[in-house]
Amino acid sequence: MVSQVLPFRVNEHIVSELIDWDRVPDDPIFQLTFPQRGMLDQEDYEHIRCLLRREAASHLIGDAANAIRLRLNPHPAGQLTHNIPRLGGRPLPGLQHKYRETVLFFPGGGQTCHAYCTYCFRWAQFVNLPGMKFEAREADDLAAYLKAHPEVSDVLITGGDPMIMKTRLLRQYIEPLLTDDLAHVRNIRIGTKSLSYWPQRFVSDPDADEVLRLFEDVVRAGRQLAFMAHFSHPVELEPAITREAVRRVRDTGAEIRIQAPLIRRVNDRPDAWADLWRTGVSLGMIPYYMFVERDTGPNRYFAVPLARAHEIFRAAYRRVSGLARTVRGPSMSAFPGKVRVLGVAEIADERVFVLDMIQARKPQWIRRPFFARFDPEATWLDDLEPAFAERFFFEEDAERSEADSPIGTWR
Repeated sequence: MVSQVLPFRVNEHIVSELIDWDRVPDDPIFQLTFPQRGMLDQEDYEHIRCLLRREAASHLIGDAANAIRLRLNPHPAGQLTHNIPRLGGRPLPGLQHKYRETVLFFPGGGQTCHAYCTYCFRWAQFVNLPGMKFEAREADDLAAYLKAHPEVSDVLITGGDPMIMKTRLLRQYIEPLLTDDLAHVRNIRIGTKSLSYWPQRFVSDPDADEVLRLFEDVVRAGRQLAFMAHFSHPVELEPAITREAVRRVRDTGAEIRIQAPLIRRVNDRPDAWADLWRTGVSLGMIPYYMFVERDTGPNRYFAVPLARAHEIFRAAYRRVSGLARTVRGPSMSAFPGKVRVLGVAEIADERVFVLDMIQARKPQWIRRPFFARFDPEATWLDDLEPAFAERFFFEEDAERSEADSPIGTWR
């Protein structure tokens, strides 16, 4: 019933190497990859079940599924309304440009994954929901846009998962970024779950060696190649083939940064994060982000209150050495930017959240502390009310500067 609405895909590596079937359904990787009944509201679940039991026509099931999907906030944080850049007045739907220095690129061939995470905030990429998919079929628009925007230093190739593509196709997207006229693009990032879900991509797949040569070419061209690797639980780092894949990628000169959201039923314990960061560092990777589960899809099933998220982060942070304290969080990728929960404090006899932004639509918002009234049940920025003011500073600033207009608010 759930997989009629939310995407489901798994593979042999996950089933054989990562899931402890004696712990199902409580095993964290099982929760991470297999749909669960609680991911749909009871009314929606029963509606889909009724349609299936009476063997309704496929278009009726599809219509019902799409109606549910549209209520699940399929593209949060202004992705469709504020982040799509323009070139010569023409929108570029395969790109996102929210932060001044960084452009996201969604290559058409990379808009699926080796397996799907049940929490994925890009779940709308994998269902047939009209007008909801980001994809670019070629890199020409990306190159032209970058030439017109010398402030961009980073390109994040994302999806889906770019590493689902064969090397030949991936090279067609990356090589245009290595030319002299795009020398201002210093960092090429690849957002991927492949090191966890299909490490064979870098060890035993037919073009495993070929893709490593591509990575070497990027480094040789003077660019920084950064793998933004999604590892949600320390068990994902246990297989020998995963550790070999990490070694082989790092040997090309690429760096690997590990990040994931905090997910109830998967990694909502300090020891899980401390073990993940410690093991990652021992393998030569850099702890980067603990995210807050976004307000989309089945987030009510997975969401952890912000107060608890901060407790988990702080407890895990205390247990690791300075080499792992490169990690930042808990961070909400919300409309104004990456909002971080710095802590809980008592100020003027009021209990408040202390927050700032690690990244923002407007650079002047970055690292500016602000306060919200403490709410033990709040799971997202929109649940919070400002403390000591009627509005958050960025809401007032947005009104004054018309920052609610599409792309370019930081110019």
